[in-house]
Amino acid sequence: MKRIAIQGIQGSNHHIVAQNYYGDNIALDECLSFDTLVDSLLNQKSEQAIMAIENTIAGSIIPNYALIDKNNLHISGEYYLPIHHHLMVLPNQKTEDIKEVCSHPMALLQCKEFFKQHKHIKLIEDVDTSAVAKRISEKKLKGVAAIAPKIAAEIFNLEVIEDEIQTIKNNATRFVILQTSKPHNGKSEINKASLKFELDHKRGSLATILNVMSDCKLNLTKIQSLPKIETPWKYAFFVDVTFNTYEDYDKAKSIIKIMAEDFKVLGEYKNGRI
Repeated sequence: MKRIAIQGIQGSNHHIVAQNYYGDNIALDECLSFDTLVDSLLNQKSEQAIMAIENTIAGSIIPNYALIDKNNLHISGEYYLPIHHHLMVLPNQKTEDIKEVCSHPMALLQCKEFFKQHKHIKLIEDVDTSAVAKRISEKKLKGVAAIAPKIAAEIFNLEVIEDEIQTIKNNATRFVILQTSKPHNGKSEINKASLKFELDHKRGSLATILNVMSDCKLNLTKIQSLPKIETPWKYAFFVDVTFNTYEDYDKAKSIIKIMAEDFKVLGEYKNGRI
């Protein structure tokens, strides 16, 4: 039975991804922070980990890029999950009875417009969506609601009083599958890669790299810059590219490795959106 680290507990979106990606024959290491999740991998408590990396509403989870890079983790795959936020409480309560909602900051952000219509509700940040649902259930907290997937209401015997409260209904989060060793994905299966490199703050330096990608028929699907705190005016770039043939990607990789500094392949894997 494979042991998988997730951020959050049973009933969370990470748990749903684990079930969908691996099936039921897994053991979960439930981590209440992404730092703890990374430690689970590094300390060999888990074989692989699932980490949210970006959302269609909230954008990139920038600290997670740094965690992957700093700890030399490898991306072996990805999974896109449609996100559904539901307001859940102990039974026999209505929305007007709710005094506060506790949830993960990302969930609160993604439901911002709903709470503008219910200004009597106090919003409180917490470590995990499903963990709040569990606490409400165990401590019998009335007047307190959680934002979580419906599976959490089923697990913890709560009642959903508001469905689909996310601002944008077509809301999805991209998750990456992480491990400490380099994955053995076959070249015939690989059509996406995550790369990291650094550039000096010079005119045209990034444009030159992007031209190489274009010339080698790579499709840039994501670019994220992070400043190097210890080196002013120097930036690290994290990019995702897709491609039709591994040979095109391999050619681009060899050129970029020469042109950029601290070039690193974070992962080569199958595009999760195909």
